[in-house]
Amino acid sequence: MSVSVSFQDLVLAKLLASAEVTAIVGDRIVDGNDDDLSFPNITFGPSDFTPDDVDCIRGREETLQLDCWTRDGGKKWPCRALVDAVKDALHDSDGELEAGALVLMRVDLVRVLDDPDGITTHGVVQVTAVIEE
Repeated sequence: MSVSVSFQDLVLAKLLASAEVTAIVGDRIVDGNDDDLSFPNITFGPSDFTPDDVDCIRGREETLQLDCWTRDGGKKWPCRALVDAVKDALHDSDGELEAGALVLMRVDLVRVLDDPDGITTHGVVQVTAVIEE
């Protein structure tokens, strides 16, 4: 299995295990876009990693963006509640990866933005993990 896929699987499992997150989105957490997905929801966005080898140990620092979507007439507070729940579920969290070993996971950025449609609010949560490969 890919280390990147393993990291995404862990993030998904953490989100689905969070009562705070699932109280808001249920199981509406998907990889990519789904035009039929109701609001609120979370989609997996862009990711990147930088090799981070130390003392003959192969590693990486991988960042994964989670896009949080609410549609409440342009109100921002529902999206703020969702990004806070996502941050609480993931920041300084631990867990087992199917491929690689998680050294640490942290939330580096949380942002709430207006969507151009005027009724949707977009939250961005960037999660970074240090992983031994």
